[in-house]
Amino acid sequence: MFGRLSSLAPDRLPPSPVRKYYLYQVTVSFGFFSPIFTLFLLDRGLDYTAIASLSMLYSVLTVVGEIPTGYVGDRLGRRTSLLLSSGFMTVSILGFAVVQTYLGLVVLYVLWTLSLVFRSGSGDAWLYDTLEADLDADRFAHVRGRGQSVQQTVTVVTMLVGGVLFSVRPTLPFVASGILNGAGVVVLLTFPKNRQYADATDSADPADSDESDDTFTVLDALPVLREQLARPSLRWFVAYAALFFGVVEAVNTYVQPISTQTLGVPVASMGLLYAAFTGVSAVASYYTGAVEARLGVRGAVLAVPLVLGVALVAPLLWPLIAFPAFFVLKGSRSLLYPIVTQHVNGEVESVGRATVLSAVSMAYALVKLPLYLLGGVVADATSAVVAVGVLGGVFLAGIAAVRTLASPVGERGPDSTSG
Repeated sequence: MFGRLSSLAPDRLPPSPVRKYYLYQVTVSFGFFSPIFTLFLLDRGLDYTAIASLSMLYSVLTVVGEIPTGYVGDRLGRRTSLLLSSGFMTVSILGFAVVQTYLGLVVLYVLWTLSLVFRSGSGDAWLYDTLEADLDADRFAHVRGRGQSVQQTVTVVTMLVGGVLFSVRPTLPFVASGILNGAGVVVLLTFPKNRQYADATDSADPADSDESDDTFTVLDALPVLREQLARPSLRWFVAYAALFFGVVEAVNTYVQPISTQTLGVPVASMGLLYAAFTGVSAVASYYTGAVEARLGVRGAVLAVPLVLGVALVAPLLWPLIAFPAFFVLKGSRSLLYPIVTQHVNGEVESVGRATVLSAVSMAYALVKLPLYLLGGVVADATSAVVAVGVLGGVFLAGIAAVRTLASPVGERGPDSTSG
């Protein structure tokens, strides 16, 4: 992969907006603290119940915040929404270095959630609209996948450094990550504005402003959602994807305890393990376009979840299988996310696109709530390995039910990209 990148001639470099998008992806990495985050919270005096309550708070706030923040992306501009996201994230990350109380952590989680929901719809909508206007919207999955690969490559390096920083002082990974995320604000200020969604503060410039009859108001948002999400082709696809991403997030809760307690990975080596996870994810993201070209949207969204479900159930027979199963878990999400997002983008109109994408993210968050609860109850009653296996079984049953009721993607050939 790296040899291929180094051989690119200057005239084959990506266009300027795409290069800026890749640079922005560098700044949104959480690698400095992600391998030690649970350990850090325990060091702050929290127990596992308190940590679980913070995860639930995050999910609930995501559900509440997705539509309003998606509306901001459509009404005020994609870039404005992304700037708010980077600002909130920087404050939240730096706050972890100084906050000592549970209530203080609740406030930081609120800021964290605001950051992620402001980004969730607007980032992809900005990229899709930019490609559609100036380049080629069909390249979305390719560019989105490469951008995610860039982010994950940076994450691999910062994970290794973060482990060293944590051994020196537990707060240092958060200081380093706060500086990195803060740099994203500078990068975003260089982003071009989508023609249809120029920031309101710059609308006096005729080159950046919309036509007066293209204004997207809050009253427009609900009809757009009702019209777009009521269509069977999109409704079933979103349900299928929400189940996939919900299970991935719920199972992620048990990666660290199973790795250390069942698989015997030393706590000091968790940064290296997570770097390996991210390396696999980066490779999966890099080849997203190739997988989509070979299997098509339909083939990818049917095959990848099935493989994941089987991998999650397998540790019930032999716990050591959890080790490769976790690599499948990490890689499958990175592989499927750009394909799913491109399909949803292709199903909706440009006006209101960020709002619809935020509504889709809200559906993902809603599905996570019962899955978090199910996993926690099973893990407390039995073990983390059994919880993962039960979640895998529920997942297989769920995708079988969706495919019985309706195909999540219409019958199309391998060259289908957006449904």
